[in-house]
Amino acid sequence: MTFNSGVLITSFALSSVLAAGSIAIYYRSNAIIYQSERDKATDALQSANAKIDDMQVRQREVAALDAKYTRDLADAQATIDQLHDDVATGKRRLQLNVKRYRAKATGTSCVDDAASPRSDDTLERNYFTLRRRIEVAGKQIAGLQQYINEQCLK
Repeated sequence: MTFNSGVLITSFALSSVLAAGSIAIYYRSNAIIYQSERDKATDALQSANAKIDDMQVRQREVAALDAKYTRDLADAQATIDQLHDDVATGKRRLQLNVKRYRAKATGTSCVDDAASPRSDDTLERNYFTLRRRIEVAGKQIAGLQQYINEQCLK
């Protein structure tokens, strides 16, 4: 009986050690898998946070750029409006180099041909409209060029 009980105890102890070892190996491999997944998730989170920080910095830079060119455009518009008001009140004269083309008349010249061309209201209005549009287009182009250079080409 001692022989059977010793073999039985030894086989029980050996199977307990094997069971404990296999359980330990199972949980160790699970821990390694979970640790790997955690590291991947941490890396993804850090990457996402870095992208968010970069986007926030870019948004602030774009907002500052927009504010700068909006202010410049408002200043240019104010200058044009002041010039328009000065011309309208007579403080300044608007002098344009205007060439008016007329069909050649075969008859005698009339009194209207003898007058020098002068600016009329339509011409002044068109001049200021064109000037405003040129300022707007110039500021938009400059702003877009700076945006491309500072944001898109990074």
